[in-house]
Amino acid sequence: MAMPKIKTHSGAKKRFKITATGKVAYKKVNRGHLLRKKNQKRIRALKQKGYLDEAFARKIKQLMPYSN
Repeated sequence: MAMPKIKTHSGAKKRFKITATGKVAYKKVNRGHLLRKKNQKRIRALKQKGYLDEAFARKIKQLMPYSN
């Protein structure tokens, strides 16, 4: 009898993406509203993707078993 499939964590699925090289990418916070008071340099920096360090990435990859 085969082992049952593991469910993907739905919260992690919505927030993180595993890249082709195996890094875990996420969208940075503080881009939703109140942008007038933030300077352009800060807004541009928030536009870029963030990448988790290896310790957190291992935990997220456990929550998303079939996305590798």
